[in-house]
Amino acid sequence: MAVAQTFQHVRYSEPATAPHKYAIEPLRALRGFRRLVADKEDTKQVFEIMAALAGRSIPKGYARLLNVPEGGRQAYFAVEFADRLQDETWLASLPEGSVGAHYRAFIAARAISAYGLAEESRKVGDVEMDLAHPTAWYARRLRDIHDIWHVLTGYGTDALGEACVVAFSYPQAGSPGFAFIAAGAVLEFEKLRKGHPYGRAILQAWRHGRRAEWLPALDYETLLAEPLDVARARLRIAPPTLYDAVPPEARNGYRYNN
Repeated sequence: MAVAQTFQHVRYSEPATAPHKYAIEPLRALRGFRRLVADKEDTKQVFEIMAALAGRSIPKGYARLLNVPEGGRQAYFAVEFADRLQDETWLASLPEGSVGAHYRAFIAARAISAYGLAEESRKVGDVEMDLAHPTAWYARRLRDIHDIWHVLTGYGTDALGEACVVAFSYPQAGSPGFAFIAAGAVLEFEKLRKGHPYGRAILQAWRHGRRAEWLPALDYETLLAEPLDVARARLRIAPPTLYDAVPPEARNGYRYNN
């Protein structure tokens, strides 16, 4: 991808200094979680929680990326993957059955996009994700591949599915914000007392994240052309059996009348 294309849709801030806000803000995270429970579509609150609890997880993750051969290559080219995911012609060229074809169907069914997720992240004023700095690029990379992780893991975008994806993401990305959201979701779901394995499904997702290959370092352009079942086997991503055991109508929210 040409440099001009890479920078076309990302509004970088100046000066190009390193992100330095590492303070942990538990009360801010708690307020964000309460708003998220009230409205699971309020994606801004996820970024509020992550900003409040990220600590040094982003620079640590970037350092790990540089120590993985493919990760170092990805850091060298520093492709803005949201731009790639918005390339409809490229996405349409990916073969049926591939990770990319499943991603294509995933976003079409939900009317979502990589740019839409990026705009949600920009609603949080003190998030330094748009800085022209390597660790900020790494933070954008984690944001932009989030929906690909939904496809790889098999979790939907209902409340339980999102809780499972963040539980899976915790051992992958190392941010306490993921653990906080997952643990809070367990508590909220268990209040339902419906007999479904909500908590065990979220715990299983965390275990799957621990056992899987380290996903931030992957070559995602190559991955998206790979058959989904082959990719899951290669990356050691186990099927979400406990999530699948919860009826779809019981996954989407924390409180129900039935």
